[in-house]
Amino acid sequence: MSELRDTADRFDAILRSKNVDKYTYVLSQSEKQELNIESGRFKLMRTVFNNSGTIRVFRGARMGSVSGNDITDEGLAKLADDGVAAAESAEEDPCHDFAPDQGKDVFRQGVTEPDMDRFLERVSEFLDTVAKEYPKINIMAAIASFDRWTWISRNTNGTEFMGIGGQYGFSVEFSASEGERTTGIGGCGFHMKDLDTPFIEMCDIRSQLENTQNRIFPETVSGKFEGTVIMMPDCALNFLYMLLSNYAGSSVIIEGTSQWLDKVGEKVADDKLTMALKPFDERIIVGERGTSDGFRAEDVTLIERGVLKNHMLNLYAANKTGRPMIKNTGFSLVVEPGEQTLEELIASVDRGLLMGDFSGGYPGTNGEFSGVAKNSFLIENGKVKCAVMETMVNGNLGDAFGNIRGISKELRCDGVTVIPYIALDGIVISGK
Repeated sequence: MSELRDTADRFDAILRSKNVDKYTYVLSQSEKQELNIESGRFKLMRTVFNNSGTIRVFRGARMGSVSGNDITDEGLAKLADDGVAAAESAEEDPCHDFAPDQGKDVFRQGVTEPDMDRFLERVSEFLDTVAKEYPKINIMAAIASFDRWTWISRNTNGTEFMGIGGQYGFSVEFSASEGERTTGIGGCGFHMKDLDTPFIEMCDIRSQLENTQNRIFPETVSGKFEGTVIMMPDCALNFLYMLLSNYAGSSVIIEGTSQWLDKVGEKVADDKLTMALKPFDERIIVGERGTSDGFRAEDVTLIERGVLKNHMLNLYAANKTGRPMIKNTGFSLVVEPGEQTLEELIASVDRGLLMGDFSGGYPGTNGEFSGVAKNSFLIENGKVKCAVMETMVNGNLGDAFGNIRGISKELRCDGVTVIPYIALDGIVISGK
């Protein structure tokens, strides 16, 4: 920690020597210990070190932003020169700025001293469990890693934040096969601060493995119909990100194209939906502590019982539009659970899909989306009937989230987000 602070002191001196009067920067040092697995076998273990620096330099109403990975004195001098050059060549825009003095603080998160022997035991245990309990599953690749980092953020308003932290991470890709039939590749991943729980019980990995085994013999959906789509958590996260970006993000508010432009305080979604950006939630392993604008991060409610509470405006967008900003530039999204189990949600559906993934173009400003449902299952008469070939789905984001059939009690907690299953009515499903 003291080493990085000394580096920051030298960087400040370099910037003063170049007559840079207004700036904000982040310097970081990180270490990754990584274990690679291919085809179910340990393949490679390595340690990777990385340094980085990012600075925003201001020349009047001009702002230049540059990054680099050399934080030696020579590298910092180049970073300063590049930042000055970028600022001097930028267009004037007085809306660029950073936070006033936030004081000084040190944030400690996660775990900084790993137990690599125990970590290796958990990885081996996972591989053995999958081989025993899921015989049709083929582990294609997996990465087990421990990341440790230190960062420091300073600006000329007086703020100094330091972060010290670490986390374990595990991600896995797999397919399933029976005879000559093989599925496509699926996968999942999660982060953790301890090794108390077997990996097979983490996140939603069991359901992912079971779903993959059940996709070996897919069938074709016939006809075109309007039905219900129950989105698995990964798919739900994708749709929620599209919803928020399309209706509440900085760019669409600046452009004035958002359908939620003047809807703060009004109902914009079904009252079953409550979600927030919550970096301080105990289920989030290393949530944001200092925003990219230099503020102390805060939990922010976005939608509460269907009512829009905040747009997701950073400082620039707030200055540009005159609207309130939020002190949160991460995406630690937490969606509140519903009152039904997944089984009960499925039982309520006459005809629709249990959708694992969605592949399609980004929705237009009107919220219309169209794409392919992947890793999905047909639901008929309240039961999952079969896996399906890639099937088209289309609808409108605003309408769909205004017509939520239900949200599951079950939550997928991967250390980064907390997401349930979400069932949306009124989706057009097109087979052959």
